[in-house]
Amino acid sequence: MNDRPIRPLDGVRVLELGNYIAAPTAGRLLADFGAEVIKIERPRTGDELRNWRLYAGTTSMLYRTINRNKKSVALDLKSAAGRDVVLDLVRHCDVLLENFRPGTLEKWGLGPDELNAANPDLVIARVSAFGQTGPLADRPGFAAVAEAMGGLRELVGEPDRAPVRVGVSIGDSIAGLYAAFGAVMALFRRESGRSGRVDGRAPLTERVIDVALNEAILSMMESLVPDHLAYGVNRTRVGGRMEGIAPSNAYLCGDGTSAIIAGNGDAIYQRLMATIGRPDLADDPALSSNAGRWARRDELDAAIGAWTAGRPRAEVLEQLDRAGVPAGPSYTAADICDDAQYRARNMIQYLPVDTGEDEPRQVGFPGIVPVIGDVSLPVRTVGPDLGEHTGEVLAGVLGMSDDEIAAVVAGEERS
Repeated sequence: MNDRPIRPLDGVRVLELGNYIAAPTAGRLLADFGAEVIKIERPRTGDELRNWRLYAGTTSMLYRTINRNKKSVALDLKSAAGRDVVLDLVRHCDVLLENFRPGTLEKWGLGPDELNAANPDLVIARVSAFGQTGPLADRPGFAAVAEAMGGLRELVGEPDRAPVRVGVSIGDSIAGLYAAFGAVMALFRRESGRSGRVDGRAPLTERVIDVALNEAILSMMESLVPDHLAYGVNRTRVGGRMEGIAPSNAYLCGDGTSAIIAGNGDAIYQRLMATIGRPDLADDPALSSNAGRWARRDELDAAIGAWTAGRPRAEVLEQLDRAGVPAGPSYTAADICDDAQYRARNMIQYLPVDTGEDEPRQVGFPGIVPVIGDVSLPVRTVGPDLGEHTGEVLAGVLGMSDDEIAAVVAGEERS
């Protein structure tokens, strides 16, 4: 019996010219499912993410997480030697990922035309602030700006305060998801022979995946734009609620913790009101539909909050679970690590990591999503040290000698 985990992307090789979070997230997803992802980093400093939220040691857990299961090769993309090696590697790759400002790769002689000349089957996934075309294409931008221009920020926070940000780089991560999805679509088309051409190859224009951060956010905004155009509605911030849905919020419990309660389904609402001892609200015909409940959301939240405030969270959740009302705790990282459901599905995986101490520490990392089978696939390695695989990749993929590798590392052109 073969106990080897099923990794659908085994045999796919990806070259990642990414920095920060967006393209590296795409690379992480492809690597998680078996692709060999070769991450190119600039010598000496590497990906700037190595220093983000760095509490000790030389490499942050953020970098170790987003760049897991990858190989690190240190090359100067601005040098002729680095450019030549990249083009050589492209000849042996299926996908290239990048998230530089539009025009940067072209300036270095690594634009789509040059990449296509090196490998006419290559899929090129490009992530940028506003896309490769349009009046804002040349403008630099991080996810913070894209989240605002995509409509997300205006919906996050309290209505009487300035918009706030969620606690992770959600815009970058969503864009990375789209880049990985686009790359897999292009690979599927290539492998299934659906290009429609005699030679079986899709034209370059159909192999360039163009992901804009602001558009990735916009695509997650549900009916934000249609609601505006159809009804003249401009959605605004409503705190912990969701516009037009009630009751659904976070409620403080008697022990100082909070519980998330989603009682917005018609039948669920009835069970929730019965549980908190408010049959008057359950029987009120004006509250039988979601529209009526939204109009009286403050009243409902006050009633639920008064009930949760009088008992510890464990009791709140136990009673709601017994009544069939969707509810859950607001977890911290420590809560997640202790959760039996996550453990059962292998969603926190412990690997040895250098944290700046004398010995490596066993550190838990998020498992691989989605699950194939019963539990998460195993994370093979954490994000690598800078240049850890330079010799291995250049020798193994390109057949370079030690002297040739040393010359490339030194920035010398190959003869």
